[in-house]
Amino acid sequence: MNRLLVLTELFLPTKGGTAVWAAEVYKRLGGKEIHIVTADVPGAEAIDASHPNTIHRISLKRVPWLRPESLAMYARFFFKSLWLGVTHRFDAIHAFRALPEGLVAWAVARLTLRTVAIYAHGEELTTWGRGHKYQAMCFVLRHADRIVANSEHTRDTLLAMNVRPERIRVIYPGVDVAVFRPGLDITGLRESYGIHRDERLVFSVGRLSRRKGFDQMICAIAALRSENFPLRYVIAGIGEDADYLDGLIREHRLEQVAHRIGAVSEADLPRWLNASDVFAMPNREINGDSEGFGMVFIEAAACGKPALAGDAGGTGSAVLHEVTGLRVDGEDLASVVGGLRYLIADHDWALQLGQSGLKRVRERFTWEQVTHATDEMMRRG
Repeated sequence: MNRLLVLTELFLPTKGGTAVWAAEVYKRLGGKEIHIVTADVPGAEAIDASHPNTIHRISLKRVPWLRPESLAMYARFFFKSLWLGVTHRFDAIHAFRALPEGLVAWAVARLTLRTVAIYAHGEELTTWGRGHKYQAMCFVLRHADRIVANSEHTRDTLLAMNVRPERIRVIYPGVDVAVFRPGLDITGLRESYGIHRDERLVFSVGRLSRRKGFDQMICAIAALRSENFPLRYVIAGIGEDADYLDGLIREHRLEQVAHRIGAVSEADLPRWLNASDVFAMPNREINGDSEGFGMVFIEAAACGKPALAGDAGGTGSAVLHEVTGLRVDGEDLASVVGGLRYLIADHDWALQLGQSGLKRVRERFTWEQVTHATDEMMRRG
């Protein structure tokens, strides 16, 4: 029986890979004896009522007039976690990031004589410069008993930060293969945008931020349409680049070709992946911000779709070049266009890549396998 205290600011119903990871793994590791401290957000009651773990919700909002703004958040996190640590006999404390959760987890673990494991996702390690936050993050990571790295790239970043290698364990995130799978009903999706059967559909989903490479995809679609490839493009997601992407679509006169559809529901995301021919997110690094792994790549693979990924960050763990998809230089438009051209022009090869990705997901990336790896890490101390 696993008795754990888990600290994560991000948890369902909040969207994102970290929130899903925390919810999926720990419900499989145990029941009410696993306590999760997380943010109180709209819609939380419905999640908490059905989740098998014990969920504690607290306000984790920053206070603008405080210095630092996060002071009250750290205090709430710390006192709630310390009280639980004192009143329960936990085997260990797990934190889903170095800051803020990891710093609190380390302090509580040392005060209550528990071990502490901290997750590292990649992008948070390289985006805070070299100031006080970075120094605090390094301190926490160097003094944790275990670090879970989501990719080999993240592990290498941790090593460059002088984290001891024997404390790092690479555990990939997973995917729910009962939800993301081939053969789903896609009735009405392509038809709603007038996408014909003889047109190849390229699909992207994610936060609309510059590093995702959706702007490069719009330009690549325009280039291949000029070569008479019958292509259509659908972008799902919300974010700060929405107006910028709409402007690019108008600039390239792709209003009837490229469609930005906003947020999609949890039920419709695997359907859109099924409806597509290629999944594309040619990510790149911008000011240290890069993709740590890319869970959406394995969600696409679980639906049997080949991926076009950027070669920055940790995507090499999610997409095997010329095995489950292609990794290209996301900075170079010609490279993005060339990769997409290969996947579109050779339909049989693209199908083969998709099937290889599906086989790999079923062998290595189910949540049950992630849970087993996490449990094994804890048993090894």
